[in-house]
Amino acid sequence: MAIELNTEYGHIDISDEAVAVIAGSAAMECYGLVGMASRKQFKDGIAELLRRENLTRGVEVKPNHNQIVITLYIIVSYGTKISEVAYNIQQRVKYVLHDIIGLQVNEVNIVVQGVRVSS
Repeated sequence: MAIELNTEYGHIDISDEAVAVIAGSAAMECYGLVGMASRKQFKDGIAELLRRENLTRGVEVKPNHNQIVITLYIIVSYGTKISEVAYNIQQRVKYVLHDIIGLQVNEVNIVVQGVRVSS
């Protein structure tokens, strides 16, 4: 389902995948985030780390008129404060989506799928 915006210049449809890519890219810029995890269940107790080209698999977008709810499935770095990493991701994603697309984001939910030790 696409997000629809009406401006003074016309009608704009933005796909959920485009919103997911923008949200995932914004989240990847945050300190303490190792990467995005798959929305699927754990495989043998280990969260699947996604590459940059598959960011949309770790982001769930639920549009509601001009407002949206985003859920990010993430893997954090060991030794970081998980609540601070999650808060920074929420603020960054909300800001970037408002700045780039002009959408009001109702919620940015964070699901921590795992913790990884940095190499």
